[in-house]
Amino acid sequence: MEKRRMFRILSGADAPTVAELAWKATRQRNVTVIKEPGKTLTMIQMREPVRQSLFYLGEVIVSEAIVEIDGVRGTAVTMGGDLDKALHMAIIDAACNKGIFAHEAELEALEAGQEVRRQRENALHLKTMVQFSSMDQEVL
Repeated sequence: MEKRRMFRILSGADAPTVAELAWKATRQRNVTVIKEPGKTLTMIQMREPVRQSLFYLGEVIVSEAIVEIDGVRGTAVTMGGDLDKALHMAIIDAACNKGIFAHEAELEALEAGQEVRRQRENALHLKTMVQFSSMDQEVL
């Protein structure tokens, strides 16, 4: 599984689920914390849809951590202030980098659940959408 997809799934998951996955991946491994989890600010970059130019929307608080499992590093940065979640995400990243993470099926199940929730939210928003095309013609 590619890293971008894995981190998108982990970012959308709740903290206890991420902690459980990290524990499963490193049950009998020595995890060394290189950089303690901490909060920092980062800029959010967006693309303007008409001219396709980049601009900075603003700053957001992120949590970051760096760990090492048997000499292999893992890093994680996630929005918000959940330091434990950032630490567990870094552990999962190190396990993936080392090749010992064998729980991709659980990540895919999490992704499927997140997609169902996203579709439900989108359906709720669509109910409130205004149809401007019906306002184009005036009935005489």
